[in-house]
Amino acid sequence: MSRKIVIIQGHPDPAARHFGRALADAYAHGAAKAGHAITTIAVGELDFPLLRGREAWEAGAGSPAITAAQAAIRDADHLAIFYPLWLGCMPALFKGFLEQVLRPGFAFGSTAGGKLPKKMLTGKSARVVVTMGMPAFVYRLYYRAHGIKLLERNILKFCGIRPVRKSIVGAVEGREARRRHWLGRMAEYGRAAI
Repeated sequence: MSRKIVIIQGHPDPAARHFGRALADAYAHGAAKAGHAITTIAVGELDFPLLRGREAWEAGAGSPAITAAQAAIRDADHLAIFYPLWLGCMPALFKGFLEQVLRPGFAFGSTAGGKLPKKMLTGKSARVVVTMGMPAFVYRLYYRAHGIKLLERNILKFCGIRPVRKSIVGAVEGREARRRHWLGRMAEYGRAAI
């Protein structure tokens, strides 16, 4: 079954060739080969302001880039999210993008009486791929992968996106065989749209 996939490249540097981009490209290639429809959002190439207050978040108008990203996400069945680990979490520009895109009225709706907000992105799944210099097991065991848990639980699942599958790609400066392994795995995930 063909799915609509949005690949979100969360690296803030649009010019650099980095392993996260190669992983996203491998995922896209596998997905295209399987007949899935693909849209790519490169956060580092977008022009949008950072939010500086609650009023701007709740009532402010999104930039054209944000409106286009929301339209792509609304139409998608699956999100493939790629970003590097910076200071234990996602880069600030990527977090700013999520704050702009996942606004009230788009990602979740308000409810009366103190109930939890309505999840407006249900029916979508996600794959989160995080690259880092340290070994992945160190991030999982010592740091307990808090940055990824924040994205999964407090952002994606809060909006109704599930299941959320995770790939932690550590020691990205490592051996070439390891890099090829991860590129192959991403192509497989793309083909399966997971």
